[in-house]
Amino acid sequence: MKEEVSMSITLRPSTLDDAKQCGEICYSAFRAIAEEHNFPPDFLSPELAITLLSEFMAHPHIYGVVAELDGRVVGSNFVDERSIIAGIGPITVDPSVQNRAIGRELMQHILARVAKQRLPGVRLVQAAYHNRSLSLYTKLGFVVREPLSIMQGQPLTVQIPGYIVRPAMVGDLDACNQVCLRVHGHDRGGELLDAIRRGTATVIEHCGRITGYATAVAFFGHAVGETNEELKALIGAAPSFLGPGFLLPTRNGELFRWCLEHGLRVVQPMTLMSIGLYNEPKGAFLASVLY
Repeated sequence: MKEEVSMSITLRPSTLDDAKQCGEICYSAFRAIAEEHNFPPDFLSPELAITLLSEFMAHPHIYGVVAELDGRVVGSNFVDERSIIAGIGPITVDPSVQNRAIGRELMQHILARVAKQRLPGVRLVQAAYHNRSLSLYTKLGFVVREPLSIMQGQPLTVQIPGYIVRPAMVGDLDACNQVCLRVHGHDRGGELLDAIRRGTATVIEHCGRITGYATAVAFFGHAVGETNEELKALIGAAPSFLGPGFLLPTRNGELFRWCLEHGLRVVQPMTLMSIGLYNEPKGAFLASVLY
């Protein structure tokens, strides 16, 4: 059922039939804002954005909303509901129709969805150079929680003595969730299970037990560990850093310095923001572009 926002703008749930249009808009919108600030785009081609949004639109626990202007698709937004903490994005609006409050309406729609689902918290990651989105999200109630740096470079092929990296299996799920619970106060088991099924997830074993994991050391992947050593091992074993790179909390000076000393470079700064439940992490972590 369509929701009237103005005389000409309507919002409705996304379908797989929207993937091509929304993916092309997603690519062009992120490219336009990145190039305006002399940063690389989040997506290297429209096809990559279309593939990502197709996966989101097909997932039973990811909700998407599409904006139409005079019957034409002009934007979209998504909320990942695989865990008790929701992650918002990507949110994009066709560059040709920006500055008409379409982004605000898309975000307010998703926040209303989060409230209806009675989720205790919602988070997002925004490009730190994008002043307008930072201002909009702050006005909507988001609070800045963590500065992030996107890191990229050649695979390190570095091993940390005493820390064994291996592929994650379904049987590891409970132990991994316990690590995430200790670090963040909640688990991200839905994302982790999907990553295990895709074959991208890895775990760390130290002293005979699981002490960390990564869904992928990548733009859309997250990782947690009891200490920085787990994350060094996960980063060191990653075959590549898919997308623009992985998101490192910049306040983690030890890990940030270690990455730089091993030849990784900063691509751009980002900002983690939240509404609702948020616990200061009690361990080491890498964020995903969702949170």
